[in-house]
Amino acid sequence: MLEAARARYESLHISDDVFGESGPDSGGNPFYSTSAASRSSSAASSDDERERPGPLGAPAAQPPGSADSLGPEDDEASAGWSNALRDRPPPRFEDTGGPTRKMPPSASAVDFFQLFVPDNVLKNMVVQTNMYAKKFQERFGSDGAWVEVTLAEMKAFLGYMISTSISHCESVLSIWSGGFYSNQSLALVMSQARFEKILKYFHVVAFRSSQSTHGLYKVQPFLDSLQHSFDSSFRPSQTQVLHEPLIDEDPVFIATCTERELRKRKKRKFSLWVRQCSSTGFIIQIYVHLKEGGGPDGLDALKNKPQLHSMVARSLCRNAAGKNYIIFTGPSITSLTLFEEFEKQEIYCCGLLSSRKSDCTGLPLSMLTNPATPPARGQYHIKMKGNMSLICWYNKGHFRFLTNAYSPVQQGVIIKRKSGEIPCPLAVEAFAAHLSYICRYDDKYSKYFISHKPSKTWQQVFWFAVSIAVNNAYILYKMSDAYHVTRYSRAQFGERLVRELLGLEDASPTH
Repeated sequence: MLEAARARYESLHISDDVFGESGPDSGGNPFYSTSAASRSSSAASSDDERERPGPLGAPAAQPPGSADSLGPEDDEASAGWSNALRDRPPPRFEDTGGPTRKMPPSASAVDFFQLFVPDNVLKNMVVQTNMYAKKFQERFGSDGAWVEVTLAEMKAFLGYMISTSISHCESVLSIWSGGFYSNQSLALVMSQARFEKILKYFHVVAFRSSQSTHGLYKVQPFLDSLQHSFDSSFRPSQTQVLHEPLIDEDPVFIATCTERELRKRKKRKFSLWVRQCSSTGFIIQIYVHLKEGGGPDGLDALKNKPQLHSMVARSLCRNAAGKNYIIFTGPSITSLTLFEEFEKQEIYCCGLLSSRKSDCTGLPLSMLTNPATPPARGQYHIKMKGNMSLICWYNKGHFRFLTNAYSPVQQGVIIKRKSGEIPCPLAVEAFAAHLSYICRYDDKYSKYFISHKPSKTWQQVFWFAVSIAVNNAYILYKMSDAYHVTRYSRAQFGERLVRELLGLEDASPTH
């Protein structure tokens, strides 16, 4: 069974060495935390829950004092939930995932980056920046030091910003400082004064059009272009994940900055979700939800409300209909209503449930409450409604899953370093395998975000999007023939990209 479990997920390419480096990672799946916080997510116990025997000879668990209550059982039966389980085939998927374009072995780092940020996008930034500088000076007075920016300077400007994702310095100006983060070879390409002028006037969209009402109008065309490039450059695998990537402050900065510097930081005014290929880590789609204010529709007001997360999920999956994708979701998105809606669009789901964070409308109450005495590890109970299965699985805490993508009668196994093999339904095994790969990806990926922290929301969104583009470019590089020639790690790829953007492409990355 262990060999079969490993074989089922041998196509997952993300590993501890995802970016060509070894080092600490999450070491486990946070969705299987056994902390008090995770255990408290379940509601109070119920007397009518029975555990179904797990695989590998696990004994059945019958909670003491479990008297049958006809009322709840009748209600659940009338709602369509039943203990009778039936096998069902997995959704068919015949597409071959991966890059849509074969890159030559001689392809450079900038070649992969420009699959997503091509010259025509950069030229538009040049035009918009020069337009904004002209209008700004017409309103506030002439700036004698300003000269219109060129395409080469715009590439260098991006290169300087991307360099902060490699050096992890708080300020891009450190390049010219002469201190620890200084880089003389990069500093010679452009003066600090010139860089600061470009930074002052930099724009993707200089002015709001009469039809534009979106708060992110200054960056939305770039996001749309990036999304089109992601779609045309890569075909995802069948299994994907909806989640919020790690985009919080650099922990090194948080640990070293003063309390006054922390107070000066503006709270992030947006939330970023992604749909991500769980086999490669490639981010397929980005969704930005902007906090429009402190009203009832603001991000804070909707942070833990199902309607916001359902809206996010629908937006992220708007191009996924009819493709038989399997989408893994966290508790805030998982709901019976949403999963049934997606099933009609031939989108199948597997999600973790939480009585505190999930919309539990339509789910049987007996499956959402815990028995007074916990069962043995690996025990589970399943109820089924149509193609939908609701699973309650015990592993030092009750974990509940809702899925229409996996057969409830198919068995799997969770492999723990200390505990060994823990029996479970196949849906639980699949969830753990795919989500743990994304967690490992996030451990690596979050280290390569651009460290520059602008005060304007649209600029924050822009640099996060550029960071995602660079990471996606590296994933395509690792899947190409060029990787077998140069074999750059993620850090080396980033260094190489910076030098190529600055016109120093003949230099090799440091080791």
